[in-house]
Amino acid sequence: GSHASPPMLDILLFRSEQGGDPDLVRESQRRRYADVALVDQVIEYDQEWRKTRYSLDQALTTRGKTQKEIGGFMKKKETPPPELLEQKKAIEEEIAQLQAKEKECIELRDSTIGKIGNLVPDDVPVHDDEEHNAVVHEFGEFKREDWMLSHYDLIQMAGLANTERGSQVAGSRGYFLTGAGVLLNQALISYAMHFLTSRGATLLQTPFVMNKSLMSKVAQLADFDEQLYKVTGASEDQYLIATSEQPICAYHHGEWIDDKQLPKRYAGYSTCFRKEAGSHGRDQLGIFRVHQFEKVEQFAITSPEGKTSWDEQERMIQTSMDFYQSLGIPYKVVNIVSGELNDAAAKKYDLEAWFPGSNAHRELVSCSNCTDYQSRRLEVRFGQTKTDDGKKKYCHMLNSTLIATERAM
Repeated sequence: GSHASPPMLDILLFRSEQGGDPDLVRESQRRRYADVALVDQVIEYDQEWRKTRYSLDQALTTRGKTQKEIGGFMKKKETPPPELLEQKKAIEEEIAQLQAKEKECIELRDSTIGKIGNLVPDDVPVHDDEEHNAVVHEFGEFKREDWMLSHYDLIQMAGLANTERGSQVAGSRGYFLTGAGVLLNQALISYAMHFLTSRGATLLQTPFVMNKSLMSKVAQLADFDEQLYKVTGASEDQYLIATSEQPICAYHHGEWIDDKQLPKRYAGYSTCFRKEAGSHGRDQLGIFRVHQFEKVEQFAITSPEGKTSWDEQERMIQTSMDFYQSLGIPYKVVNIVSGELNDAAAKKYDLEAWFPGSNAHRELVSCSNCTDYQSRRLEVRFGQTKTDDGKKKYCHMLNSTLIATERAM
């Protein structure tokens, strides 16, 4: 069909008669503490679509026959009988109705699939409370001494940022980096980029705005309300990026990538913009949670075969761990519980650094394997342009923070 772009999950998953296993999707939804009934809705819409498609094919066949008969009369220079012309007109109307219905079925089916999250694998802890995140690595000591100051006191004392004037100029969470703060920020960016290029990544500095048509394929609906700033003035609505993951996701959209060119590893550098609408009152002080910050991101595109993308995810979190060890920042890495995963992520690690001033671990890194959830929507295909094994394959996509510089400071 000519509908926009394929949904993020393979429709074959929902067709048991074609070797799919809808129970897999149901179980994954349960793990996500999400709506299981969506799976049955998809199956219903899909069957409705197939019935409609069948009727449409039959109607098209009948129309062909009728046209042939009419053609027979025309050849003999005879007038076709009126009931034959009536019949053709009736079939034309039926076809138009069925085509409209088919389009509607596909739209309903695919938009329902769009509400279902990526399949959660077995090694993700099943729970809906972050308290049950599984700790997988620890580094350094988590000390808390009375003399330890919070980051916002230190930043003020060292003259690295001015949040008072920042919020007068830019509103809540506004800040100026000042003096050595500017240099420290640049140094962290530069160090992070060298760190990734020395490990074979290709640098990308991305656009800071994205067209709505592509942004809607890489962001969840809630993001539009809570995170994404809208930019008006262009012919199409645009949005400021919340992470360079968004434009890098779309960097290869509509392309076929051959196995020989994979994995593709990018180091994305950009400023990021977030409304933080869902975080009112949280982390108001200092530059921990801000509307605008710099970030160096790891992004990988891999083959969908075997364990490739799972191995890549381990490699990416290891890179982040090596990075914070090199900075001497104590941390723990957790495997995030199923109920807290965003729709695109099948599995997610967070690296949480120890903030002695807050006496707590806080997230510095999120490392997600999104498998083919994003690449289906963006049609980033795997393999030669036209392979004949009938099944479309899509590359796997992974993303991981290396550093959000202001927060790391």
